[in-house]
Amino acid sequence: MLKKILLGTLALLLVTVAFGRLLLPGLLENSMNVVEEHAPYTVSAQAQQLHDSLFVVDLHSDSLLWDRDLGERSARGQVDFPRMREGNVAIQVFSATTKSPSGQNYESNTAGTDTITPLAIVSGWPTSTWNSLYARAQYQLDKLHALVAANTPDVIFIRSRADLEALVAARQADRNVVGAMYLIEGAHPLEGDVNNLDTLQAQGLQFVGLTHFFDNELGGSLHGTSGAGLTEFGRSVVTRANQLQMTVDIAHASPQMVRDVLALSSRPVILSHGGFRGHCDTARNLDDELMQQVAAAGGIVGVGYWDAAACDYTPAGIARSIRYGIDLLGLKHIALGSDYDGAVTTSLDTSELAALTQAMLDQNFTEAEIRAVMGGNVLRFLREQLPEG
Repeated sequence: MLKKILLGTLALLLVTVAFGRLLLPGLLENSMNVVEEHAPYTVSAQAQQLHDSLFVVDLHSDSLLWDRDLGERSARGQVDFPRMREGNVAIQVFSATTKSPSGQNYESNTAGTDTITPLAIVSGWPTSTWNSLYARAQYQLDKLHALVAANTPDVIFIRSRADLEALVAARQADRNVVGAMYLIEGAHPLEGDVNNLDTLQAQGLQFVGLTHFFDNELGGSLHGTSGAGLTEFGRSVVTRANQLQMTVDIAHASPQMVRDVLALSSRPVILSHGGFRGHCDTARNLDDELMQQVAAAGGIVGVGYWDAAACDYTPAGIARSIRYGIDLLGLKHIALGSDYDGAVTTSLDTSELAALTQAMLDQNFTEAEIRAVMGGNVLRFLREQLPEG
């Protein structure tokens, strides 16, 4: 009798685990990556024709975190390759998030908690990722390479100018060809060893975020507790990234860290996703004066699509945030940085980006401004900053 009870209990446990593995990742994503319900956006023939002619680049999405095939169109989340094609997105920069504190507020967080560990477990990530941040970065990079391989030749992984020009040429013949790039959101997965930067760069890492929601070995986060600038390890990472022709991402960095990076870096930086404190006064956004220093050093700011970045995150509101950025920094320093699939609520997914083009036309943006912001600025930046290949 006892044996039957034990076997029944074991069977129930296995069914529960299998049920959780099947359903929990999707339930989690549905609750965190939300596109607000809305009527279909009205896009004029003029706006659609212009949008279809753009080279659109988005500097930040966290889609690699989630348990779905980005090669298939999904009802979950905000980005996948089919929806990129529907929205005429030419390049998506995919970010690897490796640690995120519970609560995840914009005012203050410590590094003592982590929501990525349970997500990795329920999503079936390799056991090596359960306690290694480096393994999490490597796993998400491997996942992206596997996605590209499974969708070749319609997806091109970009790590050099040669790759970029191959994508540009391919899209002239077939607009369905899209590009993918890789970013780490915070350099804590280097685990204190700058040699890990070389290893990841050799496999395709191009953008190096320094911090995320908490202070780390490199220095202070915009949402941490110290407000610190670069540590000695942080300085070594920025220096090595420069030597490897990588681009540093200052999104989530403390103001002092941003100043330190600008003083140290021999290359322009990006802020992959965020907004302007003068336009949207939240703890997520940097002060306008510091943003001007980023632009003066040749940097680019990716304007976000969610409430803490733009305040009004409708297409019209995002367009107003973009206009504020152009007026503040100059046209060539503004780009798109959606933060799609980054546990944010948005008013549109990537398939609906023509609505943003329409909103900019409605607000009297010129065609040249729209082309620059939607991707032309990043295309120019990549041509200048990527290694030859």
